Amino acid sequence: MERWDRVGRSAAYGAALALLPYLLIKVSWVAGSLMGLLPVGDGFGRAEWVVLNTVTVGMAAIGIALALALVRPWGMRIPGAPVVFCAWVGSGFLVSILPFGVLGALLDAGGGAAGGPADPADPAMPVWEGVLVQFSFVGMGLGLAVAVPAYLRRRWPGAFSGRLGDGPHTALPWAAVVGAAVGLFWLYWAAGGTAGIAHPAERITDWYVLGAVSGFWALAGSAAVGMIARARPARLPRRLPLVFGWVGSGSLFAWSGWKLPITLYMAWADPVGARPPEHLAVAVVLHGCAVLAGAAMLRTLVRPRVRTAEPRARDDAAPRPGA
Repeated sequence: MERWDRVGRSAAYGAALALLPYLLIKVSWVAGSLMGLLPVGDGFGRAEWVVLNTVTVGMAAIGIALALALVRPWGMRIPGAPVVFCAWVGSGFLVSILPFGVLGALLDAGGGAAGGPADPADPAMPVWEGVLVQFSFVGMGLGLAVAVPAYLRRRWPGAFSGRLGDGPHTALPWAAVVGAAVGLFWLYWAAGGTAGIAHPAERITDWYVLGAVSGFWALAGSAAVGMIARARPARLPRRLPLVFGWVGSGSLFAWSGWKLPITLYMAWADPVGARPPEHLAVAVVLHGCAVLAGAAMLRTLVRPRVRTAEPRARDDAAPRPGA
């Protein structure tokens, strides 16, 4: 345990340092746009571009604070809910970015992830900036992958113990069904499906890869939450579906929570030069369902184990009419 804690602490510091270049790049984008020294992205006005990148500055600052909370003593004293939520959202973002970056490099993808947090609709990012951005995401992702489990085990050691059969058996949650349906639709698009596609020519390699990765994690998270709710298979260690449920639900919530307001803005403002492949109405429905399903799946994962025997005992002890 001590060795695991030492590795987790080192990974947390490494994650914070890795994300620092991304934060500085985004600050320079905001400052340069306000002073007229840097161009804005295609399909955005100056105000929209500044607001969008200011949001990513805040996200990067929260990510650095989260990494420090996972290793500093004050991180064990602050309320657990905000730490868990930020770690969950950050894991959801990064678990898709890491394989996306690797597959994109192998397939020689020509641009950033469409609508992604690293470079929304900016076709003119210098190569060195792109390298630093990818380094930040890869470093943050790998660091959190080690630091978050180490922190959770220190703070809530009982959450990862036991097997699925030790918990109560409940019905399949609606969130798992909705999440699986969204994931199947994304995989259908990634396989070349055209239903719900408005501009087929706009589908680029990055769009296919990110859709496939997001669809996979949506299905994996839905299956894991379903196994936890149904307590099957009974002998499976609880930590395995917890990890997949955590990552899959976070991916659903984080990515669609990011894309939903951008899609709504495109539907409302119809900016010139911004033409996503999918029908905007279909995209809004899918992202809305993904956000709701991801949040509900997290509630299933963190819900405490209830004692099902107590209500039955009270019912049996109560006198029956006519006894």
